[in-house]
Amino acid sequence: KNKGDKALISYISKFDNFKIKNIKEIIISKKDITKAYENVSKIQITNLKKAIKRITNFSKKQLSSSWSFSKDNTTLGEKITPINSVGVYVPGGKASYPSTVLMNTIPAKVAGVKKIFMVSPINNIEDHALAIVAADLCGVNEIFRMGGAHAIASLAYGTKNVPAVDKIVGPGNIYVSLAKKIVYGDVGID
Repeated sequence: KNKGDKALISYISKFDNFKIKNIKEIIISKKDITKAYENVSKIQITNLKKAIKRITNFSKKQLSSSWSFSKDNTTLGEKITPINSVGVYVPGGKASYPSTVLMNTIPAKVAGVKKIFMVSPINNIEDHALAIVAADLCGVNEIFRMGGAHAIASLAYGTKNVPAVDKIVGPGNIYVSLAKKIVYGDVGID
């Protein structure tokens, strides 16, 4: 919260096993996304697209809409508006979780959230290609290579290179869960 990107570089190097010197290295580039597609089969892409369509259709059925009524010269109702931004935490480690990407980003997109950012401790593109491709197909605005409590803190408070979000969603280990509990109130959580 106080040292921003400088602290983030230190924590990523220490806890994510991803040594960086420049904060820009945490951003998954277009080149990285292209490399991810090269590591995913056509059938996997077809299956992701099928899942995206199904989850989108389901999410559309969950949408609420604004409503109001007037009685005795008083108007009462509820106005439904999407939040501006959401941060999606996707666990990394030894596995790739495209399902977490789909189940957290698609409902946000359908609800009208304008900006979606993803954080995941991605130490190499190959092992996390499916999650990266899923994020690209779902229209995630930016993917950051980081995990743990520091990823949650950066989404909650923002840094020069990581935007603060309105809400943080997604599963994680005990460190992630406790970090979400600590930042709750400063930012929404699931």
